[in-house]
Amino acid sequence: MFFRPAQRRKARLRLALCGPSGSGKTHSALLIAAGLEPDGKITVIDTERDSAALEAGKPGIPEFYHAPLPPPYTPERYRQYMERAVMEKADVVIIDSLSHAWAGTGGVLDMHSDISKAQKGNSWAAWREVTPEHNALIDAILQAPCHVICTLRTKTAWEVVEGADGRKRPQKIGLKPEQREGLEYEFTLVLDLSLEGHIATASKDRTSLFDGKFFVPGPETGQDLKAWLELGKDPDEIARKPYEELKRQAEGIDDPAELDEWGRKKRAEFEILTPYYNAKLRAFCAERRRQLTEQENTGKGKREKAA
Repeated sequence: MFFRPAQRRKARLRLALCGPSGSGKTHSALLIAAGLEPDGKITVIDTERDSAALEAGKPGIPEFYHAPLPPPYTPERYRQYMERAVMEKADVVIIDSLSHAWAGTGGVLDMHSDISKAQKGNSWAAWREVTPEHNALIDAILQAPCHVICTLRTKTAWEVVEGADGRKRPQKIGLKPEQREGLEYEFTLVLDLSLEGHIATASKDRTSLFDGKFFVPGPETGQDLKAWLELGKDPDEIARKPYEELKRQAEGIDDPAELDEWGRKKRAEFEILTPYYNAKLRAFCAERRRQLTEQENTGKGKREKAA
């Protein structure tokens, strides 16, 4: 069965913290990570000239691992750092900041500009080459087997506001994040941080934990998120039954060509399995095909000798 009854699954956090310089994005990310995985390994990919390292030792900041990412800020280099963090068993990866992959030196906008110039100003053709690179980075973030927190710079502007004393004064405010339009839809939660007081508000919240709230992020934010993320069943537990059914079907096929055809028809059902069971089923089918091909060749050889 392709469509099955919906079940709530345990999940990994995908959090974006947006704000202007000085709004506390790095500090907030580390505090949230402390509540999210109090005994886990926290890894920071730092594009901000080692600024995250300055947080080490501050009150409430957990122990964390740190790697500076210097320019060029290509999506491929971000992916390499992500892969290394996963390989080193990180429980939380903080990308500080994801904005450089878009607007930093060697980022997507620079790549687009260089390709466009090489193609005599053909902007559309340049986007066709650059967009897959950016998409691959977002896929790496979404598919990582750990929690991922991304900080995003916002373009800043000044607004004249009236204070409690009735006097008007300029105040720095955050505007649109420096990243591709619509990126916020990829995250579980998007928090906007203010410069004054580091107050967070949710501009997108699939958890419904922070709708309409104004708060300063801390370890308790991570604790609340962890409790929400762990509601429901383990994804591998849900995938086990369809995996066993597909494996049973494959076991009943006795011809390599039929097995190949069955695999093509069942491709969509393979893809809705978790990565663990997807890989396990593919390995089983590959071994089954090898055995069937070997049996077929052995039988063919015997027939040729008998003739």
